Amino acid sequence: MSYQALYRKWRPDEFDEVKGQEHIVRTLKNQIFAKRIGHAYLFCGTRGTGKTTVARLFAKTVNCDNPRNGSPCNECDSCRAINAQNSVNVIEVDAASNNGVDSIREIRDNVQYPPTQGKYKVYIIDEVHMLSPSAFPALLKTLEEPPEYVIFILATTESHRIPITIMSRCQRYDFHRISIDTISNRLTELMEREHIEAEERAIRYVAKAAEGSMRDALSLLDQCIAFHLGEKLLYEHVLEILGAVDMDVFSELYDTISCGDVSGMLNQVEKMVMEGRELRQMVKDFTWYLRNLLLVAEAPDIGDAMDVSKEQQKQLKNKIERELNKDSKEDLSLKLMRYIRICSDLSNRINFSSQKRIDVEIAFLKLCKPQMEGDSESLKLRIAELEERVNELAQNKGNAAAVNNEPANQDTSLEEQEEFLKQQREYLMSLEPQIWSDMKEVFLKLPLVRKRAIELGYKMCEAIMKAAKPNITKGGKCLVFVFDSGEHMIKYQQAILKEHIDILSQAFLEVCGRPVEFEIVEKHANEAVKATVQAKLIRTMIEEDLPEELK
Repeated sequence: MSYQALYRKWRPDEFDEVKGQEHIVRTLKNQIFAKRIGHAYLFCGTRGTGKTTVARLFAKTVNCDNPRNGSPCNECDSCRAINAQNSVNVIEVDAASNNGVDSIREIRDNVQYPPTQGKYKVYIIDEVHMLSPSAFPALLKTLEEPPEYVIFILATTESHRIPITIMSRCQRYDFHRISIDTISNRLTELMEREHIEAEERAIRYVAKAAEGSMRDALSLLDQCIAFHLGEKLLYEHVLEILGAVDMDVFSELYDTISCGDVSGMLNQVEKMVMEGRELRQMVKDFTWYLRNLLLVAEAPDIGDAMDVSKEQQKQLKNKIERELNKDSKEDLSLKLMRYIRICSDLSNRINFSSQKRIDVEIAFLKLCKPQMEGDSESLKLRIAELEERVNELAQNKGNAAAVNNEPANQDTSLEEQEEFLKQQREYLMSLEPQIWSDMKEVFLKLPLVRKRAIELGYKMCEAIMKAAKPNITKGGKCLVFVFDSGEHMIKYQQAILKEHIDILSQAFLEVCGRPVEFEIVEKHANEAVKATVQAKLIRTMIEEDLPEELK
């Protein structure tokens, strides 16, 4: 006899061998025991989850002369005929190639004849969603009231394409994706029957690559066995055949991307390409690796949802612990979500790309350089990086001052600040009452001015004006926005503010009801400190003058 593929050779012969669909098996067996067999069933589910297998088992069982515990005996004439696929009582129809009205009319004509052997005539219509729009109505009447000896079993991978009039006449059963553990146990059992040695890691990776499909898992395993025929199936063999990448490689790739090492990232991609790794599969697996890292970061105890071995779970937890020493939990999660989003977009594009490597390199370059993107997640990461650099600079400045036995900031001593504060209070108190009243009104309306400037088109007004220290000069007749030149982004903020002078002037005019003279200046170190002191003093004096109900 010629070689048979594993998924055909080891197709279940009884209900107890069906894996991962216990809810359906139990229901059908109970119907058989109670003799409450329906006339139409709809089996829905993704590929390789057992729809056709269960349909055949059900057909065998209802026609079996000696059923055993709700399963067929596989010994009677009816069971043997069905196993040999020459039974006249079980008719399998491929709706993909027999999707017209004529095919349905033939079924409708044939159901009038009772079974020649056994109790039931079973029609298994596979991929029923492929029937034409005119074929479904032709099936309706027969499906609703068939002869008592006829059973229809419709199988589909796309239940949303089945008309509601068809679904309402059937008992619907949804076949779930089979878990990695269930597939792994089944593959291990079959390897023992085939007398083939295989590593547990190898079996588990095949099970994961099957994406919940038992048939896909057996086909992949068949391929791996054929490539290393007569040898023990190792984890490295499976990675080589499927073009996949080990988790350790993903860990190294993540490290290079996380620290912004573009050269290291490109070398990693080059290495995977030269080793013949399938880039589409690599991107898919890397996305899952990032997803598992995110799950560990947010919910360390959610082991079952990660679909990885205990050893790999431990590696992921150690990885997250090291990352949390560098980043906060919020920043780490934000970064991982950004990585997952970019890799998911890449995974969708790469299937149709003629230049897969270029697409991968560009996407990974975006991962390394958040400044290449303008979305909110990337901006938050860039802000976090800036904050980290500012903290490092401040710490280095403090360390340098400590080495020289000097205070970190000698520009303005406490005594000088107190003296300056005294002088400024005297200066403000000496202003004419009307001038002070007018300037006090301007200060109180600054939030409204910022709001109006935004409405007029100056979108960044709120953030930039908050960075400035408002002061008074020219005898109280001019408002001054002072920027500290020692702070980051000040040059940029000043440039943006000066570009929108006209809008700001218009906002002052509309809110205050009169033109307001103002200037934009930049001061260094001690002068900036004095400007800050004056701004706080003005705010304090304004609050002192306010009535109680307005404070």
